[in-house]
Amino acid sequence: MKRIAMTCFMGLCSCLGGALATAFGIHGIAPALAQIGGSPPGAASLDASRIGERFEYVARKVSPAVVAVEAVKQQPAKGAPGKTRSVDESGSGVLVRMPGHRGVYVLTNNHVIHQAPPDKITVSLADNRILKPTKVWADPESDVALLLLNADNLPAAALGDSDRARVGQWVLAIGSPFGLNQTVTHGIISARERGQVSLNSTIRIKDFLQTDAAINPGSSGGPLINMDGEVIGINTAIASRSGDNSGVAFSIPINMVKRILNQLLDRGKVSRGYLGVQVAPSFEAADAVALGLSRAQGALIETVYADTPASTAGLRTRDVILELDGEAIRNENHFINHISGLTVGQRIRLTIWRERRTMTLEAIVGDWNAAQARFQRDKDK
Repeated sequence: MKRIAMTCFMGLCSCLGGALATAFGIHGIAPALAQIGGSPPGAASLDASRIGERFEYVARKVSPAVVAVEAVKQQPAKGAPGKTRSVDESGSGVLVRMPGHRGVYVLTNNHVIHQAPPDKITVSLADNRILKPTKVWADPESDVALLLLNADNLPAAALGDSDRARVGQWVLAIGSPFGLNQTVTHGIISARERGQVSLNSTIRIKDFLQTDAAINPGSSGGPLINMDGEVIGINTAIASRSGDNSGVAFSIPINMVKRILNQLLDRGKVSRGYLGVQVAPSFEAADAVALGLSRAQGALIETVYADTPASTAGLRTRDVILELDGEAIRNENHFINHISGLTVGQRIRLTIWRERRTMTLEAIVGDWNAAQARFQRDKDK
């Protein structure tokens, strides 16, 4: 699959300085319908007004937990070496509770608050209260951030199961596009498992839900909600040639978010596995045919780094990873996400394609954080 090549908003869909900032790089409805009309999907008798009532119910249920987030950051001043300037960035967020942890948190995107200290972050609630977080956790690689609030009587949205989200299901998006707080839009899940999307260079873990619900600058960090009133994603980016909504938006699945949040709260950081390879950014039909494969599926290795689990296992440049522990690898992003989610020290079995035949190798998963620290030390020498 070809990587999306479009203009993607940075803030990815946040507002920078109260204006639009662009970066060049990107590139349960079935039960709800049964309750509303009792007719099968697509039936002409489906009552549109009843669907509208369901939208209204979900918006009323979740909106109190949706917040606006503003952050003041210091950035290098253009044309003035050594000097900085203040930049205001705004986005959205949703109030959540985490099982096993006390308090209420704001769930948002890292790019909304990145490089802003807690005292420079402002959270505006639906009831017009203005709060500042007492602590901030962030994971730049997935673009997830969590802010702890110290206040009473805070609402919280329910977190759903994004694995159950299906293409074609209705969803709502709530946020603060262009600074217009509590804006509600609707659409459907357009696709799942979107990874071929080029975003901020720090964002490595990508497995988005795609939606046509209107997402605009300022919507970053706002919730994507199913018809049961549960958050199933965090709105993060839009693909657009103009910078405005074009019906192609991307949301981080909430199940991925929950795994990240649990590690941030328990350990203060996210532990990820790694092998030590660089995979090709895409694997096209022509590449597959040239290698003797009958389908363009898998992850093509471009580089194997020395003294890594991959080199120890015997992986080579131009190998294609077809399976990991018996699970078919769809593409390069699926492979990256799969390896990242494995436990450090875990032994895995890789089925690869090499010289027009399949073979199996075993590898032991390494520690991504430790490897990055080593690479940085080597770079600084």
